[in-house]
Amino acid sequence: MSVACESPDWRAYSDSICAELMFWAQKMGKIDIPTIFFGGGTPSLMPIDCFEKIIDTIRKNFNVLPNAEITIESNPGTLDAEKLRAFCKAGANRLSIGVQSLDDDRLRFLGRLHSVADALKLIKIAQDMELRVSADFIYGLPNDTVDDVIKTCRQINGLGLGHCSMYELTIEADTPFGKMNLPMPDNDTMAQMYMAIGDNLNIPRYEVSNYAIPGAECQHNQNVWDGQPYIGIGRGAAGRILIDNVWYEQRGNHAQFEPISDDTRAVEVVITGMRTVRGCQLTGATKNVIDMNWAKSHPDLVQINGERISATPQGMLILDDIIVNLVK
Repeated sequence: MSVACESPDWRAYSDSICAELMFWAQKMGKIDIPTIFFGGGTPSLMPIDCFEKIIDTIRKNFNVLPNAEITIESNPGTLDAEKLRAFCKAGANRLSIGVQSLDDDRLRFLGRLHSVADALKLIKIAQDMELRVSADFIYGLPNDTVDDVIKTCRQINGLGLGHCSMYELTIEADTPFGKMNLPMPDNDTMAQMYMAIGDNLNIPRYEVSNYAIPGAECQHNQNVWDGQPYIGIGRGAAGRILIDNVWYEQRGNHAQFEPISDDTRAVEVVITGMRTVRGCQLTGATKNVIDMNWAKSHPDLVQINGERISATPQGMLILDDIIVNLVK
């Protein structure tokens, strides 16, 4: 989640982030940190010294693992080679780029400030630095067709990406788009688009909206989907924290810290785990909230392989309905 700010005071912001980090270090001790994710809004706008201060605070107060994945999100046009090199020197080793479209008209419709050329330039810069690079795209815009999605997939195939995200455009009722009565693709067309991505993108799907060559999956997201604990730092961030075998729902900037039941947490793990191709791990906690009889009676939609339960390709198309029936 991002929070708009016209003129950010980056020094005050980084000070507050570091204070929050130290609070959690005091509360939880020097725990292992396998991933760090700078996301929400456009963190690439952050001055390098602020980024360095935050990373240094994390390293001093936690045990950042030697192979930790450190991701920073960016929008094309907000990052040049010099600044990206500085982010890498400070510790970033993965870049997630909000490309959104490889068509300038669509970018203008989406209100994006960058061009396709800007996006391609940033991808090339990051690849030349041998960073792990991911790019986000949006499909299902007004008047979009299945052929448009296939064209986008073929363009992506030529970019040499190891990871990309393909998000369906969602129109909220009270937004400017929601008030425009736009000619959106119907549900059947959206399903055909989804299947066309799987058929035409050369990068395999590993989650409903995410695609990666083996080994290039986003480890941070994988951990979250698998139900591992994580801390949300800063306004708008959310976390799930485990202390003394008790799960807590947490929000950044000290907005929330409340215990949740084991069953509530297990349901969350089922919901996020079922979004992935490898599925949800069957543990004592998740088995307690899954209707296994329903799962076993719908092999066309759900499959059980050893200690994991997952949706079939057909099931992925109606995943929300499956989860409603799967969870007791």
